[in-house]
Amino acid sequence: MWEQESELFLHNLALLPLAPLTRTNSPQGLLSQIANNVAKIADRETKQDIVAYTEILAGLRFEKDFIRQLLSEDLMQESVIYQDILQKGEGKEAVKFCLMLLNQRFGKLDSEIIERVKILPVKQLENLGAALFNISEVADLVNWLNQEEHY
Repeated sequence: MWEQESELFLHNLALLPLAPLTRTNSPQGLLSQIANNVAKIADRETKQDIVAYTEILAGLRFEKDFIRQLLSEDLMQESVIYQDILQKGEGKEAVKFCLMLLNQRFGKLDSEIIERVKILPVKQLENLGAALFNISEVADLVNWLNQEEHY
C-alpha cells in the first residue's frame, strides 16, 4: 500500500479508506484531500462508514490528534463499526471490574467460574455487580451464574 500513488485511491469510494496508507510527500495534504472527498458523499450512512474505516486505517500511520483535526469524529461515532468497537471495550472493562470485585470478595476463583463471568454480556455483568451485595459464598455465585444462563 505504501508504494501506491494516493490518486488511485482518492477517487474511488471503495478504496478511499485505504488512501491514508498510500505514498505521499504531504500527510496533512493527503488527509485533507480524503476529508474533502468524504464531505462530498451525499448518503449519510455511507459517509459514516467511510469515515470509520478511514480513521481506523489512518490510525496505523498517523497520530490520533492529527486524524481528528481533519476527519469528523461525530460521523465516526455514529458508525456501526465504531459502536461495535465501543461496546466491546465496555464489555472488557465490565468483565475486568466484576472480576476485581469477585477477587476481593472471594479471593482466587476457580478458572471455570472466571471463564463463565468473562462470557457474560454487559447487562448481566451489571446485574452481577448489584447481586454481589447478596452473594456471600462462592456457591451462591455459582447458583447466580446458573440462573443467569437460563435467561
